[in-house]
Amino acid sequence: MREYSRLFIDGSWQVPSGRGLAEVIDPASETVAGRVPLGDEHDVNRAVAAARQAFADWSRSPSSVRATFIQALVAQLKMRAEEMASVITTELGMPVQWCRSVQVDGPIAGLEQYIELAGLMDEVREVGNSLVYREAVGVCAFINPWNYPLHQLIGKLAPALAAGCTVVVKPSQETPLHAFLLAEMIEAIGLPPGVFNLVSGPGAKVGEALARHPQVDMVSFTGSTGAGVRVAQAAAPTVKRVCLELGGKSPLLISADADLQAAVRYGVQDVMINSGQTCTALTRMLLPTSRYAEAVEIALAETRSLTMGDPLDPASFLGPMCSASQRRTVLDYVRVGQEEGARLLCGGQAPTDLERGFYVQPTLFADVDNRMRIAQEEIFGPVLCLIPYQDEAQAIALANDSPFGLSSAVWAADRQHAMALARQLRAGQCFLNGAAFNYQAPFGGYKQSGNGREWGEEGLAEFVEIKAVQL
Repeated sequence: MREYSRLFIDGSWQVPSGRGLAEVIDPASETVAGRVPLGDEHDVNRAVAAARQAFADWSRSPSSVRATFIQALVAQLKMRAEEMASVITTELGMPVQWCRSVQVDGPIAGLEQYIELAGLMDEVREVGNSLVYREAVGVCAFINPWNYPLHQLIGKLAPALAAGCTVVVKPSQETPLHAFLLAEMIEAIGLPPGVFNLVSGPGAKVGEALARHPQVDMVSFTGSTGAGVRVAQAAAPTVKRVCLELGGKSPLLISADADLQAAVRYGVQDVMINSGQTCTALTRMLLPTSRYAEAVEIALAETRSLTMGDPLDPASFLGPMCSASQRRTVLDYVRVGQEEGARLLCGGQAPTDLERGFYVQPTLFADVDNRMRIAQEEIFGPVLCLIPYQDEAQAIALANDSPFGLSSAVWAADRQHAMALARQLRAGQCFLNGAAFNYQAPFGGYKQSGNGREWGEEGLAEFVEIKAVQL
C-alpha cells in the first residue's frame, strides 16, 4: 500500500490545494493499492509558476550539467528497478514476466541515450550569413497514459531535460504511483527546484488547466484520439506547441511466401502482451486467402496456449485489464463484432476460473471485414481480427484503410520483399519479420494517431526552438 498526501512542486513535497485522495485499484485483486492527492487548478498554477521561475537558469545551464543529472536519474532507476516494476505490476496488472523488461528496463535505456544527446544543444550551424542555434522551448506540460506509464513519461521527460526545459507532469489517475516513485528519485538526485513538478488529479480539471495555461509553452499528451483533440483545442488559444501520441489500429501484413507459423505466432503474442492495452498493437492481421485456413488454425492454437492469470505469477502471459471500465469497453466491442458478423473463434468473455480481477479472455475473430467497427476502432484489449486478402495490392489498401497510422508490421520471406511492402504503408513505424523496438529511432504516428515524435534525435527536436542570428 503506497499512500501519498502531497504533491511534488518546486523541489519539495507540498500540501495540495485540491482536497481528497484518489484510490488506485490493483486490477488483479480489485483492492486498494495506493492513494494519491487530487490536485486542482491552484496546484497547477503553483507548479507552472515554479517551472517558469526555474526555466531561465536551467535552460542556460551547460549541457554537461544537464547530462550529469540525467545520468544520476539513470542510476536511481537502475538501483530501484525492481521496486518500480513491482509498483507498475500492482497498479497496471502487467505480468511480472514482462513488466521489468518492457515497462522499466526499456525506458531506462531510452533515458540513457540523452546523456549524450544533450550535447546536441551546443551545436551551432552556419548558413550563409546566419548562425542557427537550438534553444529550449520552455515550460512543458506532460499528460500521460496508464498503459505504459513510465515508458511514456520518460519518453517526454528525457529529451525535455536534455534540451533545458522545465516540466509539470500529470500522470493518469489509473496508474499514478510510478510517477510519485519517480519524483522521489528526482528529489534524491537534487534536480534544481522547479525543473520537475508533479500534480495528480482528473484530466478534466488538471489536464485541461495545463493545456490552456498561458505560461505553458508546450503540451505533450499520450492517450486516446478523442482526448487528444480536446487537449489541442484547449491549447489552441495560446498557440502553444502540441505533441500528440494517440490511438492505433495497426496492421500486420503477412505475405504468401512468409514463414506462416512464425508470423502468425508473432502477431498473436504482439496483441496479447499487456492484455492488448498497447497503442501499437498489431490488432489487424492481414492474411492471404491461399493460406487463410492454415493461418486461422495457427492463430487459434497460439491464442489458446497463452496463460492468463495472476500478474505476480511468472507463468502468466496475460494479466487483467487496467480497470473495470476498460473491461466493459472490451466486452462491448466483442458483442459488436459478433453483431457485425465476425466469427468468434475463442475468448470474448471474463474467465470463470478467476474470481477477482478485471480479466478478459484472449479473443480471436476470424472472417473480419475491414469496414467493421472492430477493424476500424481501437478496442484496447486482447482482441485480434483476422482479415483475408486476395493479392498484395489489396493487402496494402486494407492496411492503409484506417483513420490511424501509428504502427505496422510486415512478415515476408526476405527483407527485400518485406521492405517493398513496408514502404507502401502509411504509418509512423513498421516492424519487419519480428524486429525489436528501437529507442534510438523516432516514435509517432500519421493521420489520427497524432503528430510529433518521441525518442532519439527527433524526440529532442520536439523540445527545441530554432533561432537564426544574422551576421
